[in-house]
Amino acid sequence: MRRIITTTAALVALAAVIPAAAMAVDYPPPTNPGSAQPKPKGPFKTLKVCPKMTKKAKKAGCKYTVVQKAVDAAKPGDTVKLADGTYGEGVIVWGKAKRYVKIIGNEKKPTKVVFDGAKIPTKIKYKTTQKVSKSEKVDNSYPAQISNAILVNGANHAILSGLSAKHYKGNCFFVDNNGDGYTMKNLVADFCGTYGIYVFNSVGGSITKSVASNNNDGGFYIGQTPPQEKPKYTQVSKIYSHTNILGWSGTNMRYVVIKKSFFYNNGAGIVPNALSSEKYFPPEDNVITDNDVFNNNFDYYVGAPFVTRKTAAGSIPFPTGVGILLFGGRRDRVEGNRIYGNKLNGMGALQGLVVPAPDDALVGNRMTGNIMGNGGKNPNGVDVFYDGNGTGNCIKDNVGVKTTLPASGAPFQTGCASDTAVNGFDQAAQNEALGWVAGDNHEAHWSTAPQAAVKDPLTGKTLEKRERWVNGAWEK
Repeated sequence: MRRIITTTAALVALAAVIPAAAMAVDYPPPTNPGSAQPKPKGPFKTLKVCPKMTKKAKKAGCKYTVVQKAVDAAKPGDTVKLADGTYGEGVIVWGKAKRYVKIIGNEKKPTKVVFDGAKIPTKIKYKTTQKVSKSEKVDNSYPAQISNAILVNGANHAILSGLSAKHYKGNCFFVDNNGDGYTMKNLVADFCGTYGIYVFNSVGGSITKSVASNNNDGGFYIGQTPPQEKPKYTQVSKIYSHTNILGWSGTNMRYVVIKKSFFYNNGAGIVPNALSSEKYFPPEDNVITDNDVFNNNFDYYVGAPFVTRKTAAGSIPFPTGVGILLFGGRRDRVEGNRIYGNKLNGMGALQGLVVPAPDDALVGNRMTGNIMGNGGKNPNGVDVFYDGNGTGNCIKDNVGVKTTLPASGAPFQTGCASDTAVNGFDQAAQNEALGWVAGDNHEAHWSTAPQAAVKDPLTGKTLEKRERWVNGAWEK
């Protein structure tokens, strides 16, 4: 890594802000996600699956009790329909032979169709028999098939809907190497080993009306998006991410629109970031708009209701108490969000210190029209932070801003004229921000200002305070 920081304390702090890479389980290797796959012509079938083959199940038309068997039998465009119940297995959907396949559970009540990694038998009963071309060799090994609730690899336009998952060592729902779109909706992802809903090395798609909580990295993640001359944007809306290490983690993500969603009670809310451990850094051309990002003060260093793990940097990543942080990036827009109650920092932008120049520079990012502090009832620690790195970065017209770092706000609008206008780097501000995560007390720099009670967007009830998990319960 280049020598960027000038103080030993800041270097130590930097090790703690390096975001986590994907968990070391057997994932399909990144490949060229390819382009559009031909749309199947049909006729299409619906293959019904029930947890047990009872008389009632037979009468309902169920022919399978193992989801993987039904997926293996499905042809392009077919639907695998799951009855309510618990499925103790992991499912692989692999290659163009499974393009446009739909796996549908209970779309109104997805928690009635449960994939439970804790229910997988010690000896797997069935191993996928999917046949693919030599260039699409399927990994049907035991670890691969049980690491995730559902892994979709290279099957364009697959649809996952009306499903819930928990207790998987890898991820709950995972789309990989997808070249032309996917749909993930009405999903619930809890207590998984890395990400709740995870998309990697893929193009286009949508994630809507889904919930992720208690995952020991990001609730949601889109990363390593291949650069495109004519970008296909991924649309993310109406998602709820809470009680995760990070609400949203996107390493080198691009062309993603996150809107009308809720990020709360996480260690940090939304953190697009630049890392050299994955391809295509830095993150670019993302839009974060019209979201509620609040109370992200979960100090997972103290404890968590799930098992936390060390990262490659030797520490769990990112400071706690942060709403939105751009860690490197180009042309990202953070607009019209409601950001409040984050006790360290509401929103900020930090040089991508762990990737080489010039890709570490912040370029052309916009943070405008956001509403801070909930009318003064739920102040952030520092409303807006920016270290002044890069060019063309514009921070203006944000409502309710009471505190900034640097206090003068000097670099905030110097880049509003063009992407080449120099903002004015402030080494002291960068060092101070990095110092937020130095030491063992990750609440040392939190604001102690009183906070008004707020509503849980999922239940409508007063939001439960989830800052410290101590002795097996949330501290009151």
